[in-house]
Amino acid sequence: MEEKIIIKGAREHNLKNVSLEIPRNKMIVFTGLSGSGKTSLAFDTIFAEGQRRYIESLSSYARQFLGGMSKPDVDEIEGLSPAISINQKAHSSNPRSTVATITEIYDYLRVLFARIGKPFCVECGIEIEKVTDDEIFKRTKTMIPPKGELIILSPVVRGRKGEYYQMLQDLYELGFSSVRIDGKEKSLKTKILLKKEVKHNIDIVIDKINYSKINDDFDFRLSEAIETAIDMSDGLCTIIFPNNEEKIFSTQYSCPQCGFSFPEIEPRLFSFNSPYGYCSACNGLGVENIFSSTPCSVCGGKRLNPNALSIKVGGKNIWETTDMTIDNALDFFNNLKISKKEEEIANVILKEIINRLQFLIDVGLHYIKLNRKSGTLSGGEAQRIRLASQVGTKLVGALYVLDEPTIGLHQRDNELLVNTLRNLCDIGNTIIVVEHDENTILASDWIVDFGPGAGKNGGQIMYCGEVGELLKNNKSKSLTGKYLRREEVIDIPQRRKVDSRYLKVIGASENNLKNINVNIPLGKLVCLTGVSGSGKSTLMNNVIYDYITGKLNHFKRDIKVKEIKNIEYIDRIIKMDQSMIGKSPRSNPATYTKAYDEIRNLFAMTPEARMKGYKPGRFSFNVSGGRCENCQGRGTMEIEMHFLPNVEVVCDFCKGKRFNKETLAVHYKGKNIAEVLEMTIEEAEKFFRDIPLINDKLKVLSDVGLGYLTLGQSATTLSGGESQRIKLSRELSKRSKGKTLYLLDEPTTGLHYEDIKKLILVLQKLVNMGNTVMVIEHNLDFIKCADWIIDLGEDGGDKGGKIVGEGTPEEIARLSSWTGFYLRKIINEKLERKN
Repeated sequence: MEEKIIIKGAREHNLKNVSLEIPRNKMIVFTGLSGSGKTSLAFDTIFAEGQRRYIESLSSYARQFLGGMSKPDVDEIEGLSPAISINQKAHSSNPRSTVATITEIYDYLRVLFARIGKPFCVECGIEIEKVTDDEIFKRTKTMIPPKGELIILSPVVRGRKGEYYQMLQDLYELGFSSVRIDGKEKSLKTKILLKKEVKHNIDIVIDKINYSKINDDFDFRLSEAIETAIDMSDGLCTIIFPNNEEKIFSTQYSCPQCGFSFPEIEPRLFSFNSPYGYCSACNGLGVENIFSSTPCSVCGGKRLNPNALSIKVGGKNIWETTDMTIDNALDFFNNLKISKKEEEIANVILKEIINRLQFLIDVGLHYIKLNRKSGTLSGGEAQRIRLASQVGTKLVGALYVLDEPTIGLHQRDNELLVNTLRNLCDIGNTIIVVEHDENTILASDWIVDFGPGAGKNGGQIMYCGEVGELLKNNKSKSLTGKYLRREEVIDIPQRRKVDSRYLKVIGASENNLKNINVNIPLGKLVCLTGVSGSGKSTLMNNVIYDYITGKLNHFKRDIKVKEIKNIEYIDRIIKMDQSMIGKSPRSNPATYTKAYDEIRNLFAMTPEARMKGYKPGRFSFNVSGGRCENCQGRGTMEIEMHFLPNVEVVCDFCKGKRFNKETLAVHYKGKNIAEVLEMTIEEAEKFFRDIPLINDKLKVLSDVGLGYLTLGQSATTLSGGESQRIKLSRELSKRSKGKTLYLLDEPTTGLHYEDIKKLILVLQKLVNMGNTVMVIEHNLDFIKCADWIIDLGEDGGDKGGKIVGEGTPEEIARLSSWTGFYLRKIINEKLERKN
């Protein structure tokens, strides 16, 4: 096979007929400005072609289930391996899907608990031991003192009400002479009257064996008595020894004390997807109903029935093992004390569990609980979980394509992730990573930099070669290279903003927060930092946002915080996360920012429209009138292919324009409404420069680095970072009243150095208007530009949730925290450049 991958004539999306060669079995980073073409080449060309070729190699029978794939717009790709995509949109929102199920750890746990789990009685809590007839016989012989009487009993009634007259009569007719009732022996020859409202214990006296020595006759008699006792009581046998010690044995999973019987213990007993194992009250969801977050009143959110929860390994049931963080679970299984026999049975299972837990730790997920629902994972966390699963398969000769795997990772944890990627390379795989993180770029073997701009101004290769050469080559036109060589930098502000007013968070103990007190300065750009899992999201979203929205909207929320003071200084609180701007493909940047309302008004005011009586609604693709009714304004038609995936084709009537001919006949400055929607934001900004109501909104979109998007680009095609910046632009385009608290989670996601520089200016603009901006962030170039930092730690999960530092970036850089350690390097670097 070729030692390199050769791409010739790639033209997908904005790629400008690019050709390049990249080495195999190396770690390659694709970088460049947002919208410059990285994803178009990595995912839409290289991965898409690798996947297409693999599917085409299968039989026609297999292809009917997988579906066909169209060839990407590329002339030729040589040296391509089967491709595996690990992106940020792969995690399931299924409420039954958890970290443990995604990684298959739960499958191994179910087998482990079925094979070596120790059952405890659901009713009385004592351990139940299952033994064979032979084991009862052997144990009895080893426990017999030198001489005396041995009594063998069969427990037939355990703690149940009734008179049992007929049963006692039947026993007498079977030849038994006596029984023990509630601890007292009675002859079956006499009439026995029992009170039916009282719970009774009844044991049949099977045999009384007097002996002075053990011989063949004794062995035969004991063996026969044990067998009879087990048959009469459905698996139980009681032995009373000469010293009056009483021992109850069970050949089934039955409680010798109260008679409770387990079903057969097998893997499906521990499945919350099976009626055999799940809690019947919530059907294994763990909540009152699918729309509720209230834990099930029967299982308390544990999903399983009492039988499954009463079986333990190492003193913990299966729920308790999954309720641990990954690092705690690894410690638990590494130090598990089991017998030699259990070790022989469970050795392979334990090895698989421990390996998978170690892989998760290696990609910086030590703080996540195994039972965490997959729908609550961030894109970066979900991607790293899938990556850990791939490492576990030890596949060789594959091509892995990843999309910003460092999202959500602190600089400390990046090294673990990079080591994992390098290990995949070392065993014979090729890694392509779309990434902006500097440490990941420097740790790679090869870099492909895209540019020079974004959208229509991008799609060219600015540099393709070894990272070391780019660092030396100061003649390269690569913008990334200029930042790596520090020819271009994101400057630290000369002055930090000062304000004496603070939001005071008192006694926050939500999730892993350790009853912390936090002062948040108002009117500043505030950064929440700390290692992954240290409590940043909990503090911002579950404490500050939930508490303040409750107060501002006059409703009560159950939040573990004593109080947040000085809320009167805030009029609004707005959380801008990375969720889509609209679930419908009809939603786009123009509609979300309300720029499209003004564009429709403008078209309705043209002479052509006024002459025909067209109103603004005529230029909407969401309502009847001006849209194409064949595709109902979508521009495409979805064709059902039965057993094949549905196919989307361009509408035959409007040719993808979305509107009917009459609507498209109306023009503004020579362009119809469809042509306007096809313009990039950057082009549209110039086109509408004389219309402030439109231009102002478009200018803000450009300011946040989204000038390359088209006005009509579907919301479903936008990344999380792009969606977040569109939300930010809408806020910036409003008339500011100040006194707003904005909350953002990793807004630098998907951003190049140059884009981050623009973002910082935009956020500082919000602050200059009298607002407060609080940001969760790991990017050091962004953190160093904040006015104030709140650093959480000391570590993640149970070891986090503490405030390890508060102050300016310079003050945090002097601390011994992980953030301080990495921030110190970048601030010292600035001082060195000054000198």
